Amino acid sequence: MSLSELELWSAANMVLTTHGERAPVFVAERIGALALAGDVEGVAVWQAIARRLSELGADAGPMAVTH
Repeated sequence: MSLSELELWSAANMVLTTHGERAPVFVAERIGALALAGDVEGVAVWQAIARRLSELGADAGPMAVTH
């Protein structure tokens, strides 16, 4: 599943709006769950969302730059 830039930015904004300060933790948990499930594409999508989340002002932590 490849998402457009608009979809990735929209997802990052929605996660930040929904989860606030906890947004980076939520994203890291999603990435971890997808990694454990072997969903490489899903991990890549959530890492892209994490990078955008960081640019929106939330610290997405090391999961944003993995891979």
